[in-house]
Amino acid sequence: MLTRRHFITTTATLFSGAVAAPAAFAQDAVGIELDETVERAAPNDSNPWGLHPRFMPTRVEHNPGLRAGDVHVDPQARYLYHIGSDGSAMRYGVAIGRAGLYQPGNFSIARVAEWPSWTPTANMIRREPQIYAQFAGGVPGGPDNPLGARALYLYSGGRDTFLRIHGTPQPWSIGTSASSGCVRLVNDHVIQLAANVRTGSRAILHS
Repeated sequence: MLTRRHFITTTATLFSGAVAAPAAFAQDAVGIELDETVERAAPNDSNPWGLHPRFMPTRVEHNPGLRAGDVHVDPQARYLYHIGSDGSAMRYGVAIGRAGLYQPGNFSIARVAEWPSWTPTANMIRREPQIYAQFAGGVPGGPDNPLGARALYLYSGGRDTFLRIHGTPQPWSIGTSASSGCVRLVNDHVIQLAANVRTGSRAILHS
């Protein structure tokens, strides 16, 4: 089994361990050094995608000073946190942009859409026409749509950045760098997230 040691520093001061976590995962927390397997878990009724257990939704504690409702993305750990009002946050596993395509920054969640349509950007078509040119006219919403079941639209300065936090029909990509810049969650998880996110909340994509 492949393992790697890593020490995550981007959000080490923001989040601590899982609330009422099993002893086996007591050290599975941002800012804690841990052995991280890169293999997938065997699919089961509660995890039909075979995600590594650490990428399943988990309620964790966060330090004071974070604004309730905000979303934080830690690209190193491949985690998204939705901040609650009770000192806890919901943590989800995500996939992020491929090398050079992830865009850190502070954004406003201006829209939350159910089963959104998708059109590749001009940059995507220019960069990889063999993949994206065929979709230049757009793809209607549905289970095979690249944006999945829900999409959170990220704006900056009142303008659409074309960055999204969204679902995916490719759950096996969670935990990797796979997208053209967006942040992906399993469809079931993004449905849960979208139901609790309010427009106007911030999305902080850490560097």
